[in-house]
Amino acid sequence: MMSLAWPLFRTTEQAALAAWPQIGCGDKNKIDGLAVSAMRQALNQMAIRGRIVIGEGEIDRAPMLWIGEEVGQGAGPHVDIAVDPIEGTRMVAMGQSNALAVMAFAPQGSLLHAPDMYMKKLVVNRQAKGAINLALPLADNLRNVALALGKPLDRLRMVTLDKPRSREAINEATRLGVKVFALPDGDVAASVLTCLQDNQYDVMYTVGGAPEGVISACAVKALGGDMQAELIDFCQAKGESAENRLVAEEERTRCKAMGVEINRVYSLGELVKGKDVIFSATGVTGGDLVSGIQQVTNGVRTQTLLIGGADRTCNIIDSLHSW
Repeated sequence: MMSLAWPLFRTTEQAALAAWPQIGCGDKNKIDGLAVSAMRQALNQMAIRGRIVIGEGEIDRAPMLWIGEEVGQGAGPHVDIAVDPIEGTRMVAMGQSNALAVMAFAPQGSLLHAPDMYMKKLVVNRQAKGAINLALPLADNLRNVALALGKPLDRLRMVTLDKPRSREAINEATRLGVKVFALPDGDVAASVLTCLQDNQYDVMYTVGGAPEGVISACAVKALGGDMQAELIDFCQAKGESAENRLVAEEERTRCKAMGVEINRVYSLGELVKGKDVIFSATGVTGGDLVSGIQQVTNGVRTQTLLIGGADRTCNIIDSLHSW
């Protein structure tokens, strides 16, 4: 798998570069379309037999990089691919921080095959490995993580997303004295920052997209951290209504077809089998994980985080792209 590290990192670069000129344009669909097209073109130039297991949605919902789509030249290793061409299209559209182009590779059959729906996620670093159980209340998990890290609760740092669906979790953590950092978007970056050696956060808890969850799991696995996840239906994430119930029923049908279960806690080993994974994230707008694309004399500069699970390496790659 490590032989694919260079083409993987070049692919997230191409997606980021395609989106970068549109920062601040206000049209997140346009940004996503450009990144998807660039990423797919790069994938189809690789000597792989790749399959998108987490992507833009099902074939009837996404014109490219849909779940189940085969990419690559049709020769070479069989690869499971999890993609999020732009994590944070709204952030790019609004000129906000922490937008990334992200992708992960793993051997065929290694990654959870799930629809594009909501997922509850809990992530800790290697020091707290084994201390989490998503079936327990958040308060119990925070106490257990604090105990594993040898910290009082008022020194524990939890990162989440600043969304209405996170409000109850934020209030619960705050009541315990836990310091909460609520980001506008970007739970992939938050998961990685939780697991890096000089980690900014002790625990990441949120409800976000399943694609971001599986991609995050690849990085967490490679970094030696721990993660649990649970697919939840649209009503659980957004509230009960006739319209939401229709969406939720559709999600249950898609999950059954893919052989996954809603409201079942998946361990890290079930999200990602084995350690032979590669994760790449290229910054589009500036953030805590990597720098965004910067225009320089006669070109642009990009920064990419490339993580290899097999050899336990974590590389920051600065590239200068000359016009």
